[in-house]
Amino acid sequence: MKITNTNLDGVIIIEPNVFGDHRGWFMETYNESNFLDAGINVKFVQDNQSFSAVKGTLRGLHYQLNPKAQTKLVRCTRGSIFDVAIDIRKGSPTYGNWFGVELSAKNNKQLLVPKGFEHGFLTLTENVEVQYKVDELYAPECDRGILWNDPTIGIEWPIDIEPILSEKDQKAPLLKNADNNFNYGA
Repeated sequence: MKITNTNLDGVIIIEPNVFGDHRGWFMETYNESNFLDAGINVKFVQDNQSFSAVKGTLRGLHYQLNPKAQTKLVRCTRGSIFDVAIDIRKGSPTYGNWFGVELSAKNNKQLLVPKGFEHGFLTLTENVEVQYKVDELYAPECDRGILWNDPTIGIEWPIDIEPILSEKDQKAPLLKNADNNFNYGA
């Protein structure tokens, strides 16, 4: 497994080893022991999967408030996405900064998004499947979001059309108006 740190402390790209032969391939996407050896100490409790039929579908930007904040391990198992994490920890030197990476069924990359970071993705192809593990169960009362095109964040989405959003995501607030109880170093 290859670990690559990003410009946001704790946001990590994980590339599992892929073993292939004439029949196809095998990869281990999560192994608690290997993650611990790499300094990633997360106990996942829920596994999720989403399907997006249309290219240009944007899911997010989402997070859960403390005490139900989630660390996510995200991978794309069909098609391709542009996956984004945003630092929303008040007082952080990278507050409001973002990191984006293409995750695809071909490149096998995964993105670890820790608590205190917002997450979302844009489908780059049709018929996309995304799977992600979380370390805290979904809590609707703690579910929050930020507007996908907040100009103070300035995410450079790789799309030249208006993305397809849920009604909830269309009404999300700007970061400066968001309900957020994350503090850097807390």
